[in-house]
Amino acid sequence: MKVLIPWICALVILALAAISQSITLTKTEDRAGQIGSPDTFPRTDYAAPVFPPVMNDVSAGEVTFLPGARSAWHTHPAGQMLVITHGTGWVQERGQEKQVMLVGDVVWFPPEVEHWHGATSTTSVTHGAGWHCVNRA
Repeated sequence: MKVLIPWICALVILALAAISQSITLTKTEDRAGQIGSPDTFPRTDYAAPVFPPVMNDVSAGEVTFLPGARSAWHTHPAGQMLVITHGTGWVQERGQEKQVMLVGDVVWFPPEVEHWHGATSTTSVTHGAGWHCVNRA
């Protein structure tokens, strides 16, 4: 019996952990997006949150830039990661040459590196973006 008690305790703990957590599925149509702010996105884009900063202050969004649209020059306090999911776009770090982003490409922006990203002049681009929120930024 003494041998079974630790196993029973472990199973109870695992069962309680399983009960206290469950999967959350958010449908695309339930993710309220919006046209981006002219201060952040000087031309037309559509941004939708993917998830809020509930995982160690990590947040993600999906942004679509129409042809000719791009972000303003900006930085991220803890960096940012983009994954290109549709179309062709451009990305540029201040003082560097503009680069082409294609579907499947992943772009890492180190903390505080000034950059912009967006569509080419003739094609739209969609990317997922992930970042660690620092002071809600």
